[in-house]
Amino acid sequence: MTVTLFIPCFVDLMYPKVGISIVEIIERLGHRIDYPEDLTCCGQPAFNSGFWDEARKVALPVLERLKNSDAVVIASGSCGAMLKVFYPELFANTPQADAAKELSAKCYEFSDFLVTKLGVTDLGATFPHKVTIHDGCHGLRELGLKKGARDLLGKVRGLELVEMKEAETCCGFGGTFAAKFPMISTAMGEVKCASAADTGADYIVSNDSSCLMQVQGLLSKQGSGLKTIHLAEILNSK
Repeated sequence: MTVTLFIPCFVDLMYPKVGISIVEIIERLGHRIDYPEDLTCCGQPAFNSGFWDEARKVALPVLERLKNSDAVVIASGSCGAMLKVFYPELFANTPQADAAKELSAKCYEFSDFLVTKLGVTDLGATFPHKVTIHDGCHGLRELGLKKGARDLLGKVRGLELVEMKEAETCCGFGGTFAAKFPMISTAMGEVKCASAADTGADYIVSNDSSCLMQVQGLLSKQGSGLKTIHLAEILNSK
């Protein structure tokens, strides 16, 4: 099939290796990639802040460009939830309501696409390290994703997965939340970092680069040797 990629702003700007890994994995599985470079933000910052009219202006070009796609794969549980869950809400009672619902049915977060749509869990990856998982809020709570990433990691050669106690606890980023409430955000992130460190893991892995950006910033400030990595980068390791 032709797989249309939606790459979030922060992945495009700061974590391009995540997008490259997703492209290489999907092409290796025999599918074609369509990447609309003209698309940027999904509109979530404005949506989450209550500015829905402004969010629609940002989201409309995304909806129009993606509505005829076979399948849309999103490199983030956060933006994935926006397209799949919140676009139908954002465009309810508008001329785009049906298109938003139809697009929702074709949207997949990356790990969900591999496991649910393609039925793939073993990508032949090798990553000889101990890792622990952070479940991003949108992926976990809005998309209901948890098991797929673990199934994929379970097939990676040399990888040891150790669960942290606070795997499902918010890292404190939350986009605009971190900007509005920096002290609370930092305190929440420190709880996450401490829980991950308690496992003795070498890496914290997640489906969300935004969460990893928050956590890595705190780890670096602490002088910790614990590192962060996106799931796609592990699955593309040889």
